[in-house]
Amino acid sequence: MLRLEARPQPSRVMSIASPLLALALTVLIGTVLFAVLGKDPLRGLAMFFVEPVKSVYALSEIAVKAVPLALIALGLAVCFRSNVWNIGAEGQFIVGALAAGGVAMLAGPESPRAFFVLVLAASVLGGMAWAAIVALLRDRFNANEILVSLMLVYVADLLLNWLVYGPWKDPAGYNFPQTITFLKATSVPRLVASLRVNIGLFIALAAVAAFWVLLFRTYAGFQLQVGGLAPAAARYAGFSSRKALWTALLLSGGMAGLAGGLELAGPLGQLTPHVPAGYGFAAIIVAFVGRLHPVGIVFSAVLMSMFYIGGELAQSRLGLPKSITGVFQGLLLFTLLASDTLIAYRVRWGRAAPTRALPGPGTDAGAPLVSSATLAPKEGA
Repeated sequence: MLRLEARPQPSRVMSIASPLLALALTVLIGTVLFAVLGKDPLRGLAMFFVEPVKSVYALSEIAVKAVPLALIALGLAVCFRSNVWNIGAEGQFIVGALAAGGVAMLAGPESPRAFFVLVLAASVLGGMAWAAIVALLRDRFNANEILVSLMLVYVADLLLNWLVYGPWKDPAGYNFPQTITFLKATSVPRLVASLRVNIGLFIALAAVAAFWVLLFRTYAGFQLQVGGLAPAAARYAGFSSRKALWTALLLSGGMAGLAGGLELAGPLGQLTPHVPAGYGFAAIIVAFVGRLHPVGIVFSAVLMSMFYIGGELAQSRLGLPKSITGVFQGLLLFTLLASDTLIAYRVRWGRAAPTRALPGPGTDAGAPLVSSATLAPKEGA
């Protein structure tokens, strides 16, 4: 039978290179997939890896999608390094957008151009408030944060639908489930008037630098990581597990909420039922492909953005279903996990070692396999 045997010392080089290996395997499997679907594999791969980078406009669209992915993944990296499993960043993204939309609708013709700062601040607070529910239930009642955060995604989605179909619906919107179009004072300034990319790009890059400093150059970041890697050692050192829990979840929720605010005050411009774009779930893959490192997350966010754009192009130009984007995202995660497993373990063929010896001839079957004399320390030891 096949069994996994832990390697004495996993290769550090292969650990760093495993995302590249996973990408290569994803491309290989994608080639086979396009051939099975009756599409030209080279043209299909070009939709994902060539078309998204062939012009300035295409690159700007990558930046538009990479910014929310990177922001959410940065917060998730802190959580995962702290051994706090926040799976509900999508819900925090939605509530951040809702909070931003609520403030944006308060703007009037006389509002200053910097009003968008209040919109983004509200989005951060909204995401933190939604993550605080997870932290409170885990802290007070020891509820599983995986289940709680995931279930809150559906609550946030229902809350969004109730608002855009009810109290916040635009009375002049021909009964479509949408809010009013927000005023210009609430929108995030664009870097170039003809492109959709905005100053959210600089906010994301600043967040990458800030999180690198937090994780690798501050005592607080050291506490968070020790608590995740060795909880017993953290308790012995006097580190607060409650503080780590709240810090990780509030940071993660705030970043997811900020991503929702930037999306609302940037490309969207109004609330609709289509605000959830799956960024919160895709950012989990981004965080792990980036090895939970802020710099690695930048590159993995760009790659995931190419998958989003490539899926849209494959849908419109090759007639493939929209789910092709999720297929490539899933392939990348699956191959990454497989690569990491083989880096940490080697595959062996043979029988597993018995966990309990059978009694031999003349041995009392009820007798203990190890005598008390064997366990007793020798004299002088």
